[in-house]
Amino acid sequence: MEIQERILDTAFSLFCQFGTRSITMDDIAQRMGVSKKTLYAHFADKDELVMHAIARYLQQLDKECIENQEKAANAIDELFLVMKQLDMSFRNMNPIILFDLQKFHTKAYQVFQDYKNNNLQKTVRLNLERGVREGLYRNDFDIEIMTQYRLATSMLCFQPDIFPYGKYDMSKVQCILLEHFLYGLVSPEGYKRVEENKLQLS
Repeated sequence: MEIQERILDTAFSLFCQFGTRSITMDDIAQRMGVSKKTLYAHFADKDELVMHAIARYLQQLDKECIENQEKAANAIDELFLVMKQLDMSFRNMNPIILFDLQKFHTKAYQVFQDYKNNNLQKTVRLNLERGVREGLYRNDFDIEIMTQYRLATSMLCFQPDIFPYGKYDMSKVQCILLEHFLYGLVSPEGYKRVEENKLQLS
C-alpha cells in the first residue's frame, strides 16, 4: 500500500502542476526513481492511475471538510478554515487539470462530479443551515439555491476563459469568491464575526 500511495501522491503532484495530458507514465516513474513496470504492477494504465489519484485527493479533501466542521466554533469560523484549506490546495494547482479530466479521463471526471454533487453539496448546505441556526446568517434566503450558487462559483477558477492561468492566482480567486459569498449571507452579528476573523488573519 505504501508504494501505491507514493505513486498516487507523486502523480497527483505532477497533474496539478502540468495537467494530466502532458504527464506520461515515464514522467511519473522518473520522478519517483522507479521503473515504469512498477507503476503498471499497481495500475493497469494511466487512465486508472488518474482516476485513483483524483479519488485519493477528494477523500483527503472530504476528511478535512469534516474536521473543519468539528473544530470550528461556528459556521463563519468553519468557512475561514475552508479559506485556509483552499489556499493550501490551490496554491500550485493548474486549473487545466479539470479540463483534462473532462476531455481525456471520463471516469476520473465522473468521480469529481460525484464528489461535487454529493459530498461538497452536503458540506455547503450543512454550513448554511448551521449559520442560520446560530443567527450568524440571515434566515431570508433559499438554502438550496444558495448551495447551488456556491457550487457554481467554486468552479469558476477552473475556467481559463474567465480566469486565465498565469494572470490570476487560483487560491486568491477562490478565497475572494468565498468571502464575497459570505458577505452576502451574514446577519449583523455574523458580519462582526467575519471582521474578527479577518483581523486574526492580518
